[in-house]
Amino acid sequence: MIRTVSDKDVNLITEIYNYYIAETVITFEEEPVTVEIMLARIAKIKADGLPWLVAEDETGNVIGYAYATKWRERFAYRFSVEVTVYLSATHSGQGIGTELYQALFTALKGRSIHSVIGGITLPNPASIALHEKFGMQQVAHFKEVGFKFGQWLDTGYWQGELPQ
Repeated sequence: MIRTVSDKDVNLITEIYNYYIAETVITFEEEPVTVEIMLARIAKIKADGLPWLVAEDETGNVIGYAYATKWRERFAYRFSVEVTVYLSATHSGQGIGTELYQALFTALKGRSIHSVIGGITLPNPASIALHEKFGMQQVAHFKEVGFKFGQWLDTGYWQGELPQ
């Protein structure tokens, strides 16, 4: 089931995200985030009028989430967002990311969003495939812009337009 985030989800969301901080280069954050930090991030996205969605398993536990943030703060960018999806490490490869993005993109269409942008640490074939499944195309490749776990990392950006 996919639904809008609530404050009761923050512990599992934080746990999911902190796994990616500690174990992967998917995020360039290096220090675990607290529940309070994650609550503030969720509140900011809600205050901006953008969606944050969660996927639940059959027992009601959060197993993934997706959200959109403003691409940039300047007013002219108001129809562009950056999209993000994270799944529990035990639930990847099951189509949940696709379901979350489908629901997220549907919610964005209702908010008159025109352009969606996704940033991906490279290489990441699974994330590239997910973004391209939604018609997004690579528009940028930044070489060695991040440094984590003793290695330089590239970032790519994929962009697509939402039909209205």
